[in-house]
Amino acid sequence: SVTGTGNALNALGLAGNTGTATAFTAARTSGIGGIAGKTLTFSSFNGGTAVNVTFGDGTNGTVKTLDQLNSKLQANNLTATIDANGLLTVSTTNDYASSTIGSSAAGGAIGGTLTTALTFSTASTPVQDTVAQTARANLVNQYNNILQQIDSTAQDSSFNGVNLLNGDQLKLVFDETAKSSLSITGVTYNSKGLGLAALTSGVDFIDNAATNKVLTNLNSASSTLRSEASALGSNLTIVQVRQDFNKNLINVLQTGSSNLTLADTNVEAANSQALSTRQSIAVSALSLANQSQQSVLQLLR
Repeated sequence: SVTGTGNALNALGLAGNTGTATAFTAARTSGIGGIAGKTLTFSSFNGGTAVNVTFGDGTNGTVKTLDQLNSKLQANNLTATIDANGLLTVSTTNDYASSTIGSSAAGGAIGGTLTTALTFSTASTPVQDTVAQTARANLVNQYNNILQQIDSTAQDSSFNGVNLLNGDQLKLVFDETAKSSLSITGVTYNSKGLGLAALTSGVDFIDNAATNKVLTNLNSASSTLRSEASALGSNLTIVQVRQDFNKNLINVLQTGSSNLTLADTNVEAANSQALSTRQSIAVSALSLANQSQQSVLQLLR
């Protein structure tokens, strides 16, 4: 946080000790200390929007109350407070609790015409909660252990020498001529392939912003896995349909083969003799019919 020294209420042209935590609502003095038209600027802090605050009567974008000031600072990940003694403190939100305001890495340098009336102390080093940091360090270790398990699972997910989670290719052939087939392209989905890197204790999970970055990566990895699971599920459905079809075809062929090789010879011999007898009877009947026609013709002569 950054703290203004002295009585910020007087420096800002406000009634000295009559103010409260919302001290900007106190009556302004009409003397030299008035801040109407003066500015207070903050450069971009941790990717936030740079702020240019102009003090006035609260209209036309000017700031009159503490709430209005905080509304301006919110876009830059900052917040302001004034205590009962008129001490103005500018601090960051919990999302960036590990950052120092005004540092070259984080930004948030203070400027503007009002800085001539206020003296800001050097930003204090973020105060670490040792209990919380120990808990976060344990979470980092757990996270890294899970990444190792992801790597082990991806490495061990092989069958018959093919590992679709390690970039291998699989071609399934559905008929004897290899004209009907399905090719499946594997993916490399270990922790690196999913875009998940090992975390460093004291750097990652140290505040909300660092944690949210990891959550973003986890959500992306989860979406990637769901997409690939859907693709593999579609391929599995195709394989199952072809498997059922081939099973039914095999059953039909086996039934036909069994009918040919397991026939009862006595029954088939009887059937053959019956067919021969029918043929003889048919020939005899045809001969008799022909003779009858000849007899009729002779009578007509």
